[in-house]
This record gives sequence, C-alpha cells and structure tokens, in this order.
Amino acid sequence: MLRYRGLLFSVCRRHQRDGLTVDDLLQEVTLRLWELREKLLAIEPAPKQAVWLWRVARSTCIDLQRRTPSPTPLPEGYDTPAEDTALHDTLHELIAQLPEPDRTIVTLHLEGYDYTEIGKAVGMTKNNIGVRLMRIKEKLKQQWED
Repeated sequence: MLRYRGLLFSVCRRHQRDGLTVDDLLQEVTLRLWELREKLLAIEPAPKQAVWLWRVARSTCIDLQRRTPSPTPLPEGYDTPAEDTALHDTLHELIAQLPEPDRTIVTLHLEGYDYTEIGKAVGMTKNNIGVRLMRIKEKLKQQWED
C-alpha cells in the first residue's frame, strides 16, 4: 500500500476536491483493497498491480459517490488553498479531461513508472508510450496556456 499511496491519492483526489472527502474516499478505497487482498497478492508486482489498484480505486470512488448525497458547501473563505495548490488542482483537472488511455499513461508516468512498465500496463510498446507522452505534454501545455 505504501508503494501505491500516491496513485491511490491521485485517483481519490480526481473524484473529490475537498480535503476531508478525499481522506474518506482514500479510507474506503483502502478498505476495499483489503477485502480484495487475495486477488492483489496473486498479481505480479509493478505495472499490472498498479493498473489493477487504479481500477479498483476508481470503481470504489464512483460507487461511493453514487451512494453519498451531495455535501453541504463550506462557508466562503474556509480553508482557502495556497497558490501552488491551485496550480496543482488545475493540472489535475486538465489531466482528468484527457481521454483513456492517455489519462492512465500520464498518471503512471507521474507515479514514476518507466516507459516499459507503462507500455505493459496499457498494452503499447515502449516507443509508442514515449511518443504518446510527448503529444500529451504538448496538449496539456496548450490547454494550460489557454
């Protein structure tokens, strides 16, 4: 779990921006993964585990959002994010708008996986991943500047 905590946090953060709710989602995801630990242990380490964890986390977040009513909005000015947090949120929003498998490629790249591992996870070659990442970065850069 420690190895993939960044990936899990990213998935939860994409589904909810409020700090407390992200923690709640992360806790629910962790509980779900604990329930499925036998399947997790049967999967080979590295990219296949990461993709499986990502799918379980994403499904858990979606299920929880469907079952949970919308929260009451916080008062204005409560826990105002710092400028760097706002930039981080903007980047995550841009990444969230990417189509699959681009979103998965970027997420795994940000988690520190190399091109070979990412390629195995999404079913592409190492060279194809390099080209896709370059194009994705250009697309994000253009969207950032707009």
